[in-house]
Amino acid sequence: MPSSQPRSRARDRNNVLNRAEFLSLNQPLKGNQESRSSGRKQSGQAGAAGAQNTNPKERRQSQQLPEEDCMQLNPSFKGIAFNSLLAIDICMSKRLGVCANRASSWGGARSMINLLGITGHGIPWIAGTLICLVKSSTLAGQEVLMNLLLALLLDIMIVAGLQKLAKRKGPYDINPGLLDYLTMDTYAFPAGHASRVAMLSKFFLNHLVLAIPLRILLVLWALCVGFSRVMIGRHHITDVLSGFVFGYLQFRLVELIWMSSNTCQMLISIW
Repeated sequence: MPSSQPRSRARDRNNVLNRAEFLSLNQPLKGNQESRSSGRKQSGQAGAAGAQNTNPKERRQSQQLPEEDCMQLNPSFKGIAFNSLLAIDICMSKRLGVCANRASSWGGARSMINLLGITGHGIPWIAGTLICLVKSSTLAGQEVLMNLLLALLLDIMIVAGLQKLAKRKGPYDINPGLLDYLTMDTYAFPAGHASRVAMLSKFFLNHLVLAIPLRILLVLWALCVGFSRVMIGRHHITDVLSGFVFGYLQFRLVELIWMSSNTCQMLISIW
């Protein structure tokens, strides 16, 4: 032990950094330490001040769970009523879909019901209106036919737009037919056939002189075509009822923008 102490002292003497002119290199800079400590204090004070300045409401909101993780224990009365009516509509529509497929209770009558639905399709009505317009030779007849053609085109565009917005599917998984794709009648709400037959029946009752039996048959035809779409499982009951309402509104729209005889003659001459 006594021999080791002189050796360590000799090493300290021989070390260059232990000389007086190099002692400042072994000591840390006071300015750096002070700046670091002051920076840490300032950051700590800023964090504490930010935590104090935060609103307690924001703290509560940050601690709350997202809405999808929360259970709605007290749903509103409107939500309960709407869901109940929607469930009743789906249930009744499925029960009335007696011709939805071949295995249904009235599956054998599906072809006849489809044929009844074709009488309310847009393509046959547009084609028939164009043929009658070409064959017509009176100004009054051409005026009525031109406005009827306008009503049919408006019906297709309005129903297609509403169906694209709603995108509601029918009670049964039934693929639309070729004629349905041509008229863009691919969704359930609103029922395009129902809106069209409602508009046509109101149009004919307003602009054609018909006997009372024919008027009754016209209304019955519109009702049968509308509810035939429920029987084949293509639409819900509410889809058909809303289609009737939209058909009446379309008729009122056509009455507001009714084209005069001169306008119709100008369009026919251009065509």
